[in-house]
Formats: sequence, structure tokens, C-alpha cells
Amino acid sequence: MLKLSRKIGLLAFAAGALLAITPAMAEDASATAAYKDIQATLGTVPDMFKILPDVAVAGAWAEIKGVQLNPNTALNGKTKELMGLAVASQIPCQYCIYFHTLAAKANGASDEEIKEAIAMAAIVRHWSTMLNGSQVDLATFKKQTDDLFAAVKAKSQ
Repeated sequence: MLKLSRKIGLLAFAAGALLAITPAMAEDASATAAYKDIQATLGTVPDMFKILPDVAVAGAWAEIKGVQLNPNTALNGKTKELMGLAVASQIPCQYCIYFHTLAAKANGASDEEIKEAIAMAAIVRHWSTMLNGSQVDLATFKKQTDDLFAAVKAKSQ
């Protein structure tokens, strides 16, 4: 009886192991397909994709290809890369700053536009620090902002 119980246990373990391996093989296939597409699109597979676990490669590539590299979105490439640079400046991420500066330039951004994007990031960070640190009431802030924009709109008509 003990031998039969042990055999059933081994069989259950083997079946469980097989089920656990099967999804990993499917994920490996999607990572392989993503790597091929990255290579075809970029001419190389940067290490930033190779450091991801296989299960994350296809999703990460789909996100970058679907938004950042997609010319058919609401924002043009230059705007997206200037936004990326502004955010990278605030995180701060030296890798992202380097990448988005070159990408912004490749998308037609001038040195002055790059400086302005970074300056805007600094301004937003400054006021975020002041408002949050001073615990300004959000409802009051929203009302004052709505009133300000209403007055500007009325003045321009």
C-alpha cells in the first residue's frame, strides 16, 4: 500500500511539474517572438529588454511599440520624447535622461526645446513641493484654478 501511495504521489508531482513547465514554454515563445520583432524594428535588442524576465518581454515591447514608437498616436514623437525627458529629469534616471535627450533630438527637438522641457519639469516639481508641503486645500486650489481659467477665457473673447 505504501508503494502504491508513493507511486501516486510521484505521478501527481510529475503531472504538477509538467503543468508548471507548460506555461513557461509558452512565455518563452512570446519572448522569442518579441526579441525577433525588436531586432527587426531597432536593428538590435538592447540589454534593457534582456534584463526582463521572459514573461515580461512581450508586454514591455508591446507597450513601447504601441505608444512611444507609434507615429499614429495623438502626440507626435518629439512631444513624447520631451515628456519622457521631463519625467526622467524628475525621477531622476540618468539612463532615461540620456535616452530621451537623444530620442528628442532624433525627433526634431532643438536644444532650446530640451532646456524648456527640463525647466517645465523643475517648475512643476517646485510648485508640487510647495503645495503639498504647505498642505494647501485641494478643493480651494481647484476652485481658484477654475476661476483663473474662466477669467482668462472671458478676457480673450
